[in-house]
Amino acid sequence: MNQDKIVVVMGGPSTEAEISRQTGAAILKALQSKGYNAEGMELNPPTFAEDIKKSGCAIVFNALHGKFGEDGVLQGTLDMLGIPYTGSGVLAAAVTMDKVASKRVFVAEGISTPRSHTYHRYEMKRDLAAKIEQGFSLPVVVKAASQGSSIGVYIVETKGALADALKEAFSYNDEVLIEEFIRGKELTVAVWGNEEKKEAFPIIEITTASGRYDYESKYTKGASTHIIPARVSDEKTKEIQALAIKTFTACGCKGVARVDMMLSEDGTPYVIEVNSVPGMTELSLVPDAGRAMGVEFPELCERILEMAGFQK
Repeated sequence: MNQDKIVVVMGGPSTEAEISRQTGAAILKALQSKGYNAEGMELNPPTFAEDIKKSGCAIVFNALHGKFGEDGVLQGTLDMLGIPYTGSGVLAAAVTMDKVASKRVFVAEGISTPRSHTYHRYEMKRDLAAKIEQGFSLPVVVKAASQGSSIGVYIVETKGALADALKEAFSYNDEVLIEEFIRGKELTVAVWGNEEKKEAFPIIEITTASGRYDYESKYTKGASTHIIPARVSDEKTKEIQALAIKTFTACGCKGVARVDMMLSEDGTPYVIEVNSVPGMTELSLVPDAGRAMGVEFPELCERILEMAGFQK
């Protein structure tokens, strides 16, 4: 084993592979600028275990988004091989990737979150759209259970659009989450740390030209604006940051994770989801929040390594 070698794993077959490659390239550039012995690796699932063993690395920097990297599979493989890695472990990754599982954690832990219900693919045969209309007022949010980057997420405002949104969401997963729509400010809070100490980053308020923070808004330059710090009172800021840390802790996250929220018009914060491997592209939220508290991107990457137990 090369005691100082870092392998940044990225790409793979997920629907978020291209964004993962952008994240991985940015991390690799940042680490190399700090003098680290770092190299990139494209994820090929059938050969990954052998590939990573042959690399002789001391640690893996996980830059994978979505399937295999954010759902606990990569983490479990590396645990079996005895190779350390950045970020959350198997259980936290699996729970936060699955919107149904994470919702259950939020509810069990008393974390403020929008009212929701889970439906299964076989229920589509029973006029599911009509059933949902009876239990929820429009608009509603339709979410595929295990996708990231807003893939498989639809805000449905009319009855006619509900059936189409369900069909699209079920094309990704056998389970779909229906969630009440919260009107208000879209916020996100990064949290970093481990069992001993956790710290919330400055809150980011997100505004978009389209009015929705979807895939295009996230990854198209100029399509969204990050307002840091968010336009909320100091008292509300403390409340939201405390809620983010509580959520990070409840899910068992480590390293850096991002907690996405809605702040309703009556001032109530609602946790929407947790990203255990947040984006690190030039347009991403966590690097922006880091810079707002005086941590430049290369230092942020370095700190993530340190939290995983790696010393230069």
